[in-house]
Amino acid sequence: MSERLLVVSTDCHAGLPISEYKPYVETKYHDFIDMAVDVQVDMMDKAEAQFLIKDINDAWRAPIKQALTGAWDYKERSKMLADDGIAAEVIFPDGITEQNTPPFGAGLGLSPKDAVPELQWAGAMAHNRWLSELVANDPKRHFGVASIPLLFDVDQAVEAARWCHENGLKGVMLPTMWGEHAAYHDRKYDPFWAVCEDLGIVVHFHSGPAPLNEYFGAEFPMVDSSETLPGAMGCYVSEVMFWLFRPLTFMLWGGVFERFPKLQAMVVEGGTMFMVPSWLRLLDHNYTDIHFSAKLGDFRSHLSMAPSEYFARNCGIGASCVPRRDLDLKEQIGLKQIMWGSDFPHPEGTWPNTADYFSKTFAGFPVDDGKAILGGNATEFYGMDEGYLRSIADEIGPQVSIFNK
Repeated sequence: MSERLLVVSTDCHAGLPISEYKPYVETKYHDFIDMAVDVQVDMMDKAEAQFLIKDINDAWRAPIKQALTGAWDYKERSKMLADDGIAAEVIFPDGITEQNTPPFGAGLGLSPKDAVPELQWAGAMAHNRWLSELVANDPKRHFGVASIPLLFDVDQAVEAARWCHENGLKGVMLPTMWGEHAAYHDRKYDPFWAVCEDLGIVVHFHSGPAPLNEYFGAEFPMVDSSETLPGAMGCYVSEVMFWLFRPLTFMLWGGVFERFPKLQAMVVEGGTMFMVPSWLRLLDHNYTDIHFSAKLGDFRSHLSMAPSEYFARNCGIGASCVPRRDLDLKEQIGLKQIMWGSDFPHPEGTWPNTADYFSKTFAGFPVDDGKAILGGNATEFYGMDEGYLRSIADEIGPQVSIFNK
């Protein structure tokens, strides 16, 4: 038995500083990006000031300033992966942390709200072009997740998915909120689900988006309303998981996984994995237990399985920074669904203290289950080259002794 573990992080982030995306944006949009960068940076500054305690965040950054450039610098990124013992990673766009987000609202907070569809697509494809170059450094080790503003144009999204597949990107990140657009149980999206299933592209929903103006005020982030809206952050963090899992609720009930049985979907960085059993119980209750009356009509005969069964077959959880108390619910949640993530380079993640996190969180944990959560489940779910990753893990992976009490 190898003394080192094969670790896969299903939640890492990368992106250029926003102004450096210009070479990746189509030339016809260069004037727009010149105008947009200063505005977007100003908005990110104000959003960061309200989301993070500046003094605390600046103190966290200070000793790791150079290492944080691993969000876009491949040499620093490789060092980070080695130091964290990570053999492979799943890479999402970034947000306000280092202001390395795609232009025109095409980053981690991907949303149709206040977006210009043509520009958001331009920003998304700029990021996807850059990400394609990043993962090309070692395609077996880096699983790139493209930004796809699906809601605006399904045909354009199908073409983009094909482009991503041809250029080494094997996953897509979709908006978690659709606003006035069609929700994900609408059959109009079937061509997109079909191309993802056909090409083996994994669909992802990443936490973060929520109706921020409801929590922080109508003029957020330009106006700080913390004095007049006490508890805004508490409301946001209490509801953000709802918005993350909502797309899957619609896909499960909408029969998406019935029509596309090989389609795979991930929800990432929920932060409240302990709520998954209750959510699945609610879905199954409504599937199995309330059909004592005809007044609600037939809303389940298009499904051949209960929602939890589709979830177990088709879906996974990117368990970023997951605490031990959640891991101990593995049987209720579904052991195979749980896939660890470091959340690099965000301050709520385990980096740069991942080694300490492993030792404290997995001490006394069942070895086989720990191996599955830290890497085995993700390797299988994403179809990664286990033999290749094992050769890397044998050099940098954490010791199996982390499971010792």
